[in-house]
Amino acid sequence: MAIKEAGNVKRFLPSEFGSDVERVHTVDPAATLYAGKLSLRRLIEAEGIPHTYVCCNGFAETYLPSIGDVTAVGAGPPSDKITVLGDGDAKAVFVVEKDIATYTVRAVDDPRTLNKILYMRPPANIVSHNELISMWERKAEAAFPLNILLSLALSIFIGGDQANFEIEPSFGVEATELYPDLKYTT
Repeated sequence: MAIKEAGNVKRFLPSEFGSDVERVHTVDPAATLYAGKLSLRRLIEAEGIPHTYVCCNGFAETYLPSIGDVTAVGAGPPSDKITVLGDGDAKAVFVVEKDIATYTVRAVDDPRTLNKILYMRPPANIVSHNELISMWERKAEAAFPLNILLSLALSIFIGGDQANFEIEPSFGVEATELYPDLKYTT
């Protein structure tokens, strides 16, 4: 690997942004995408490359304008109906992009994130689809490839894969616990 040959990379943060590829249960085409990411993880670890995998879960500015309706992502809020996957009660995690950037930058030199997974699961941002709809009914306003989003949404909104596991210290750390001084956007 070029990173190993260069010999001067202090920390590698591969494009892991999204759900944890080892803890979601998805279908194709997302399953094929995640299998590639998982292979890259194993290679990084086998080569002894210092790394931090960043799992920020759902990009708020991608999913929330359509109120989590992946069939309407990019179209804005639904005007008369919304597609709810499953019963709508599985919890999902949504993080605003500027918060993702802030936590990622903070983690780059943090020894607590070395060779770990940095999970972004701000407690106030773990909500079900039904809760999102209820919030939308009380408020308003906000603004992406459908087949991948839909297959990911199945694991998120039916399986609850983003918020349905304990973060074990042997493999990961949670961003809001590491950096309680950062005020995330709810």
